[in-house]
Amino acid sequence: MKKIEFSKEEKAEIVSRIRAHFDRELDPIGALPAEFLLDFFVEEIGPYVYNRGLRDAQAALLKRMEDMAEDIHLLEREEKILAP
Repeated sequence: MKKIEFSKEEKAEIVSRIRAHFDRELDPIGALPAEFLLDFFVEEIGPYVYNRGLRDAQAALLKRMEDMAEDIHLLEREEKILAP
């Protein structure tokens, strides 16, 4: 699996959110520890979240394909049997 990476802007936003969460819920955390925490979560938990997203996308796609198959079936016309 390809390594999950974020742009500098995305990483800064995520680190900011981690720090804000720690400020509200725990003890304040610095930027560097927040980055280390982000890296840990991306490596250890990221694949689980990513795979769940893929499974959800696959299920949604399969549902749409089933709906489309039903729609096509509804468009079918009765065929007349030709006498030999």
